[in-house]
Amino acid sequence: MGRKGSMIEKQINSNYLDETIALKIYQPQSFSSLYKYHICIMQDGNDYYQMGRIATLSDRLHENEDMTNTIFVGIHYQDKFDRRKKYHPQGEQNQSYTKFLVNEVVPFLDELLPTFHMGQSRTLMGDSLAGTLAFMTAIRYPHTFGNVIMQSPYVDETVLEAANQATNLDAIDIYHTIGSEETKVTTTDGKTQDFLTPNRALYQILTNKGFSYEYHELLQGEHTWKYWQKDMKRALTTMFD
Repeated sequence: MGRKGSMIEKQINSNYLDETIALKIYQPQSFSSLYKYHICIMQDGNDYYQMGRIATLSDRLHENEDMTNTIFVGIHYQDKFDRRKKYHPQGEQNQSYTKFLVNEVVPFLDELLPTFHMGQSRTLMGDSLAGTLAFMTAIRYPHTFGNVIMQSPYVDETVLEAANQATNLDAIDIYHTIGSEETKVTTTDGKTQDFLTPNRALYQILTNKGFSYEYHELLQGEHTWKYWQKDMKRALTTMFD
């Protein structure tokens, strides 16, 4: 069965990154410029479309009126090394990529699409390092991005310290998952790391902050798309109901 919505591709010539970045934009079948839309910006964009099946799920949830009007925007990486440079908290291009999202992607989408032009209607979504980027960007710019969906994010001391120091979390809604089996995850640098323990530490910090935060441990969940994809419906209906 083909998609019911429409996929369009646009490009941004980024001054911050000195490269051309493609945006894959999926609009629901009922799209009309007469309506306003929430925007969900996905790092690892091709993975969310292909393995996360976001377009198909968007079709079904919109058709059943299980989610509000939402447009998905996918941004992908060149390769695993480029991904680490842009998404990792200590990546060489992390700050530039964050500025690209805030100062180039958001104004571009607000000009192109009928959006609400407010942080509460913008969501950053990502898995693993892409989830880390979503979280770190939103807590720095809560009035630009008011929602975060992070699936099995990479969490280190930098992330925990940023969460501890954050004073503006009441402006953000966060959906956070981690798999119960994510204790030996192979990372881009070839190392094996425990993702579960630091994610639980992040959960404790965020829970104590007392804001809108939903956390789930996926039973027998591993660091793969098999488990992230199964969780997508709950993630989307939680954030966009």
